[in-house]
Amino acid sequence: MFIQILNLFPELLNLYGDKGNAITLFKRLSWRNINATITNFHLGEKIEVLKKADIILLGGASDFEEKILFKHLLGIKSILQELIEDGVPVLAICGGYQLLGNAYITIDGQEVKGLGILDFYTFGEKGRLIGNLIIKNNLGLEPKTVVGFENHGGRTYHNYNTFGTVITGFGNNGKDKKEGLIYKNLIGTYMHGPILPKNPHIADYLIFSALKRKFGITKEEFKKLDDTIELRAHHKIVALYGRKFF
Repeated sequence: MFIQILNLFPELLNLYGDKGNAITLFKRLSWRNINATITNFHLGEKIEVLKKADIILLGGASDFEEKILFKHLLGIKSILQELIEDGVPVLAICGGYQLLGNAYITIDGQEVKGLGILDFYTFGEKGRLIGNLIIKNNLGLEPKTVVGFENHGGRTYHNYNTFGTVITGFGNNGKDKKEGLIYKNLIGTYMHGPILPKNPHIADYLIFSALKRKFGITKEEFKKLDDTIELRAHHKIVALYGRKFF
């Protein structure tokens, strides 16, 4: 078996070390003796590279970098949309998450267009939403919690299923206790950090989805790993910042 992890525009979409998500996926595949590679999709890359992706990572960026990137993302929009609809697992972080929607409306009313692959909007509002973020995931995964760090000025509103319910922090908009978005095998989230090293169950959700789609493997065939160290870090964060959950 072979899995290609495609990291989109890492030169621009790597705010707070989001490339660590690609490394985590690669290591967890190799620990299962599954061949994998991380392919960095740079500006000007041939679109054929994108078509071979088994897992796609779309990291976070500042507003300035998002504007630079947008025209390049438009060039791959149709292929990216086809892959998402075909069930390719995608992890989109913060700015990458926002870019999948229709638009970002700035605090002074200017509209910054998004790709429009998903039907939602993000609005700039006064004050940034910063700090530790803990949610109860809606994927039915154990542990139920997902931990991360958020830092965003935009407030996102949508009618899709959410990644989870906020226990600690702000999530999509700081108002409705909703965090992130789930569409097919795509996860959109405001969790930076990166998210996957301290949430091995989310990493495995993406890996299993890719293996099921490409090779038809079952949950019984999916090898479990010893996540003692990773979960120790996870539970430490929950104990420090998510006491209300227990």
